[in-house]
Amino acid sequence: MANSKRKLPTKTSATKNSSPHKALPRSREKAHTEADSTDAKDSSLRNHFFRDCFGHELSNFSSLSNFTLWLQRPVDGAALGIFRLLYGAAMLIDIAEERGGGQLDVRFQEPLHCHFPLFNGMRALTYPLMGCVYLCMWLGAWGIMVGYRFRISCLAFLIPYWYIFLLDKPTWNNHSYLFGLVGILLLFTQAESYCSLDSWLNPRSSRYIPYWNYFIIKFQFFVLYMYAGLKKFSLEWLSGYAMTNLSYHWVFAPFRQVIDPELIDLLIVHWFTAFFDLSIAFFMTLDKTRLLVTPFMLSFHLMNSRLFVIGMFPWVCLAEVPLFFSFDWPRRISDWSKTPLLRPKYPTKELSKPGILAKMRTCLILGYCGLQLFLPYSHFITKGYNNWTNGLYGYSWDMMVHSYDTLQTTIQVVDNESRQVHNLNPYAFTEYDRWTKYADMAVQYARCIEDNLREGEPKMAKNISIYFDIWCSMNGRFQQRSFDPRVDLLQAKWSPFESTSWSLPLLNELNHMRPKLRTIETEVLAWNNYSDVVFVADFPGLTLTNFISPDLINCTLTILEGNVRYRNERDPEAYFLTAGKSIGLESNITHLVTTIGQKPASYLFTYTNKTMLEQGITIESPEAEERSILPLWQEFQQRVTNYQQFLSHIGNCLMFLLYDVPIPQVMKERD
Repeated sequence: MANSKRKLPTKTSATKNSSPHKALPRSREKAHTEADSTDAKDSSLRNHFFRDCFGHELSNFSSLSNFTLWLQRPVDGAALGIFRLLYGAAMLIDIAEERGGGQLDVRFQEPLHCHFPLFNGMRALTYPLMGCVYLCMWLGAWGIMVGYRFRISCLAFLIPYWYIFLLDKPTWNNHSYLFGLVGILLLFTQAESYCSLDSWLNPRSSRYIPYWNYFIIKFQFFVLYMYAGLKKFSLEWLSGYAMTNLSYHWVFAPFRQVIDPELIDLLIVHWFTAFFDLSIAFFMTLDKTRLLVTPFMLSFHLMNSRLFVIGMFPWVCLAEVPLFFSFDWPRRISDWSKTPLLRPKYPTKELSKPGILAKMRTCLILGYCGLQLFLPYSHFITKGYNNWTNGLYGYSWDMMVHSYDTLQTTIQVVDNESRQVHNLNPYAFTEYDRWTKYADMAVQYARCIEDNLREGEPKMAKNISIYFDIWCSMNGRFQQRSFDPRVDLLQAKWSPFESTSWSLPLLNELNHMRPKLRTIETEVLAWNNYSDVVFVADFPGLTLTNFISPDLINCTLTILEGNVRYRNERDPEAYFLTAGKSIGLESNITHLVTTIGQKPASYLFTYTNKTMLEQGITIESPEAEERSILPLWQEFQQRVTNYQQFLSHIGNCLMFLLYDVPIPQVMKERD
């Protein structure tokens, strides 16, 4: 009976007993729901912020497919067409100027002229053929500007451009490198879709082009500005030694009313420029700040066009600025009188899933972007090109970061059989001077000199040695040697992937003395209008041989740091001088200063120019120099003259090739 009254667990009771375990998943589900809601809100905020700043959805960059669709989306090609036209016009001017078209005869007519190619096997063609190379580049620039047979025109311009660029490293500049890269990028775009002969002769069915046409060019300029800023955010630039006396230029006249010139050089020329270069590309990319910073962008490049002789660089950068604005702004301007409120609508049809070719194109674009981000910091690979600065000038984007003052350049050619020593004019076979600071070019120049001396008249002996003794200062430092003068450069070892042992290092351990050098210089210049000072630093065991001209009087040698042994050619007795000691020097004789001890020595020479004193000649200070505020007419005349010379050279080359008409020879004097 008792057992019959016993109740078995029912389903309800079982459910009731297990309810604590069932409640836990529901609490987790609620927690997950709340977390998902929070994540969704955070994601929405991020997307909203990104869209407000950049004008694009963050999801466009979440995958390769989405990024490809974003790059492939159709946009109006009008703004890119205007940039193409302006770029082509700038290159037409550049060819006669920085590409050397106006000096074709100087660079290529002389058979003994030395070139400094990136690859030693490269050679310059004969002068008439080089004229044809320039003609091809010139016609290509015309084709780019007017948009005629655009792809062929780009190739006609780019192949000669890069050939001439790679033929002479001393001509390399950041903007020369930029011009070549932009030309390559335009080759693969549809920049001829607007304002071109191609679009007029063969009208397109659509005025839209893929957005990546804009993206890749804007990215190139983005890298230009950003890396220029990164290179300036260094103690070397922020200390204010790279650019001096710019504050006296008329463009800074408004600032001189409220700020001292020295502060203008430091705060505006150095500090503000560093911040500007680093940030301007970001501000131009952001929708919220674009209009605000555009006047600064325009003013910056216009000021650069007045401050520096840098050819078409400011104008190409100005032509690039509108690429950051609406794609159809040229059409809106041209159609303003007809339909001022009408704006073209872009295709709204959803793009399909990108194919393999589209994704490959995206990967190539990303690869190019990665390469441009890597090259400016690739100097750990190309060690042979590292001297006082890292890498070859140009692709590093270290614009205006380094300024040089070369005091003395000596080339000695030694006949090892007769032991005769010959001094050669350093610029006998080239008009460039960048070889004085780069080991790779120094070796190339020495070997070119050897070839020329063996081919010239009178011929030199086959067994010769060549020594360079070059004194140079970088960014307000001491004058010091750039190469070991005891090394025969014909036997010197050099490799692009190994450090150069005979390239002397920059004496950075003396950087702390730069403020003192400025103070001393100010004191010496205050003596009178004819006094001056030269600061020198040298390595242990090396001797400075210094001939003092009879024009100089009151010459004094003063030791700042280290120990030296001094003597002159008339007195066999040597004097040992330590820091703080001075000695008077006679004029019209040679003085020898040898650095002794284990560390470099630094010293200075002060003197008075007797000739200037007697004739009453004074050196005007920077603030007293009279400059034409806007010498636009003179610049225009100079450009016309360059173009006349360029076209004359081209005409001479064609007449020689077609009709065998003799080309007028240009004779260069050599010492």
